[in-house]
Amino acid sequence: MGYGTQQTIPAPAGKAPLSRRAELFKQIKKHRYHYLFVLPMLVFFSAFTLWPMIASWYYSFFNWDGIGWPADFIGLGNFREVAADPGFWNAFMNTFFFALTHVLIQMPLALVVAVILNNQFLAGRNIYRLLLFVPVISTTAVIGVIFSILLNPLGGAVNEMLLNTGIISEPINFLGSTKLALPTLLAVSVWKSFGTPMIYWLAGLQTIPGELYEAARIDGAGRVQSFFRITIPMLAPIGLVITLLTFINNLDPFDLVRTMTEGGPVKATDVVQTYIFRYAFEPESGSSRYGFASAAGILFSLAVLVVVIIQALTGKYARRSGAKGAE
Repeated sequence: MGYGTQQTIPAPAGKAPLSRRAELFKQIKKHRYHYLFVLPMLVFFSAFTLWPMIASWYYSFFNWDGIGWPADFIGLGNFREVAADPGFWNAFMNTFFFALTHVLIQMPLALVVAVILNNQFLAGRNIYRLLLFVPVISTTAVIGVIFSILLNPLGGAVNEMLLNTGIISEPINFLGSTKLALPTLLAVSVWKSFGTPMIYWLAGLQTIPGELYEAARIDGAGRVQSFFRITIPMLAPIGLVITLLTFINNLDPFDLVRTMTEGGPVKATDVVQTYIFRYAFEPESGSSRYGFASAAGILFSLAVLVVVIIQALTGKYARRSGAKGAE
């Protein structure tokens, strides 16, 4: 068969063969009514995901206050201003610190808890799983408001308890201190989303054959040895995926920060999302800067993309090294 020759699909006897393109159009025509069920999803995806992404890139090249159509083209001016703003890099570092803390603290704790709850002889383990997962499905903004009330230095339940038990002699301003505000937010966030990596680890643990633990027990290995010699190596592939998901999912703490501190005090808890929100909807100068906010969002997205690519390449290299080691 020469180059450029149209491939054909064998047809039943008495019928001319159809080209691949003709067969494709035939299948589309046959299922044309089925695509109507996909249409609402495509419309909402285009309106609330695709268009905002495209529009952000477009607006980032203009000095635009959100009124009328952008006309003041400034090229890369917004990007240069964002890159030179210390406030952006403060918010940038806080955001990545937020995600990195969940990876370094939440994931190991979730793994330990998952191992405990994976024990089939543990009574009420399903109840414990439910209780740990309930905060995940709770609204983040509501949790933020509740903790703001609980941690209030003037009559908050946490301070009242600490005062009544004699642990402290004066109320602690958890959310008003530049040193305590970010750790407090991190503690609340780790508790709130703890159930997600726990469920991931539980799913991974249930893929490990029980015969491996039985053989290790017969050989005299204890629980700690089995954990480091069997559980950890077997969970390594899915662990890379859980690390990526945990990191990405915690790069957007906007709801919690907004409801508890609004980025304060003195921008100590400011994250990229609150930074963008402030310039777009609560400008200190009185005029919104949608173009500047769009540029900040794009720079942050590019940084996240770089991190994801690095993690993907690291995971691919680890899988290849594991495959070579197995050989």
